[in-house]
Amino acid sequence: MSAPITFIFSVLLLQLLSASLTSAAGGSWQLLQKSIGISAMHMQLLKNDRVVMFDRTDAGPSNLKLPGGKCRNDPTDMALQVDCTAHSVEYDVFANKFRALTIQTDTWCSSGSVMPDGNLVQTGGSKYGERRIRVFSPCSTCDWNEIPNGLTAKRWYAANHLLPDGRQIIVGGRGEFNYEFVPKNVVANEIDLPFLSETNDKGIENNLYPFVFLNVDGNLFIFANNRAILFDYINNQVVRTYPTIPGGDPRNYPSTGSAVLLPLKNLKAAAIQAEVLVCGGAPKGAYDSSLKGVFMKALDTCARITITDPNPQWVMETMPMARVMGDMILLPDGDVLLINGAGSGSAGWDQGREPVLTPVLYRPDNGIGSRFETQNPTTIPRMYHSTAALVRDGRVLVSGSNPHEHYNFTGVLFPTELSLEAFSPAYMDAKFDNLRPRIIAPKSMSEIRYMNKYTIQVMIPGGKVDENSVSVTMFAPAFNTHSFSMNQRLLVLGNDNVTALGNSTYNVEATTPRSGNLAPSGFYLLFVVHQGIPSQGIWVRLF
Repeated sequence: MSAPITFIFSVLLLQLLSASLTSAAGGSWQLLQKSIGISAMHMQLLKNDRVVMFDRTDAGPSNLKLPGGKCRNDPTDMALQVDCTAHSVEYDVFANKFRALTIQTDTWCSSGSVMPDGNLVQTGGSKYGERRIRVFSPCSTCDWNEIPNGLTAKRWYAANHLLPDGRQIIVGGRGEFNYEFVPKNVVANEIDLPFLSETNDKGIENNLYPFVFLNVDGNLFIFANNRAILFDYINNQVVRTYPTIPGGDPRNYPSTGSAVLLPLKNLKAAAIQAEVLVCGGAPKGAYDSSLKGVFMKALDTCARITITDPNPQWVMETMPMARVMGDMILLPDGDVLLINGAGSGSAGWDQGREPVLTPVLYRPDNGIGSRFETQNPTTIPRMYHSTAALVRDGRVLVSGSNPHEHYNFTGVLFPTELSLEAFSPAYMDAKFDNLRPRIIAPKSMSEIRYMNKYTIQVMIPGGKVDENSVSVTMFAPAFNTHSFSMNQRLLVLGNDNVTALGNSTYNVEATTPRSGNLAPSGFYLLFVVHQGIPSQGIWVRLF
């Protein structure tokens, strides 16, 4: 047996042993599609329960033809000038079907966010795509529309966030130590942000795809490399500088960790607390080391900070396993799912090793030492360029993984992955059906206003319901790529009152968020959670 084949066999054996020896608490996996024809580098759920996924256009042909003999002609494409294959798909969550979409310019390592009207506005990429804006409207026959030179600066590896005024802010990108707005501002639309140059490790970067979150005071928490600022984007001022994470190891691309704004609670309080959790990444030197074929162990720590505290400090926790290039997904019950990634190496072409097949739940409300819980493993490595997204029924879609410059299916450790899976957290088990609420009214697409009482009628079949065990949550679906879910947000509305109506039916009354600083206007998934078991969500429009 040749050395490369022996090595590949050893890796596969280690994967199987990892799957068989993991002590798992729950959750289950389902293969939805063996192939969607593309490797999903980017993913976004839309208000019509369709998920838009796309790759890059300069990797050569995909495995999905464009319909009707359509082809894309690009004389500048070094891989394929005439390309008759798709590099984007729209997936129908409940029909389990997908259709090809057409992208004209390169979306490689781009960013985006859903706007208040429900349209996906996606920005940047590489080469002729780096200043493009692309718009996708949620309809069954829609396709991508592109706006040439819609951006002021080149945006490659940038991060986007929806703002309370309905605009997107686009922060950073390779060689761009600035930010801009979409739609464009009336003033200069490329504004310097020195923090991005200060956090740039020469020759490595370690500050691409910065973690950007809207704080409850309307300012932006921006994390890059190993530290963060609170930023007033209206006045272009740093409001606060946070401490460096203990140890000082980098957490952003290519030493790719992940981060979430933890669920926002007690929303009627005068002062609302906000916390950020940063997990995984690669230690200093891991990127250069992996280029030389030495794959350093990924970081096994999480750092948590209360960003609204007058004297904020990072609190360190240890994960059950090390993870680089992992994703962090907020679940409707308030837990965080850590999924995908590798146990060693860094982001980059063929620079990761030891796929982490086992997801981990993080329970924010538990005490330190009892917050992590391992789940049942998948059998499919999800390495560089993997994606994940929560959908309305509570499952998490998982796709992508292509650590190669082109699609490569043979003779490599981790072939290009075209499959689509779903991970079902334990709360979806049939044994919880008696506890699971079913929303009767209102119907999906109802409109709700800020700081209003809102009544949801639910059926809960399992006997008498304690109102203290019922809570309403709202989730902002995220744009996911490169281990970061942009614009992801979960608000815990709790309940103001639960009224029994008979026949296992209840009215649950809750108060909506008071301003766009807590929840920017737009489409959210609303869930009712009973004893930790969430209902299927409904779409609501907050304005």
